[in-house]
Amino acid sequence: MAITLNHLLVPAHDKEASALWLATLFGLKVGDKSPGSPHGRFAVMKVGETSLDFDTVEKFEPHHYAFLVDDEAFDRIFSQIKALGLSYAADPMHEKRFEINHYAGGGGLYFRDPNGHNLELLTRTGEEH
Repeated sequence: MAITLNHLLVPAHDKEASALWLATLFGLKVGDKSPGSPHGRFAVMKVGETSLDFDTVEKFEPHHYAFLVDDEAFDRIFSQIKALGLSYAADPMHEKRFEINHYAGGGGLYFRDPNGHNLELLTRTGEEH
């Protein structure tokens, strides 16, 4: 059997609100079932074959999550980021604010969710297939 990433736990101040915020931005849905866990334990957002399992916790360090998207999804999500007035940057340290990068001939940007997680949106990885 090939190894695949099944799910990631995403710490949040409010699991439902956090999952809904990102799912709405990405045009995805939120569920309440993750493999191996009872219904409602997590707020679950499915991204491809992997699920992000949002969990309400009191204290946590922000994490980095990167999402590979096609050009159409990038443009749609980027438009929403701007419409919401979110700060974004071309680099992970957010020094090149309100710019996008063009690594590997694609587009990329970083922005923070309401929990402080550093989210990356990119259209190319630079890998040859």
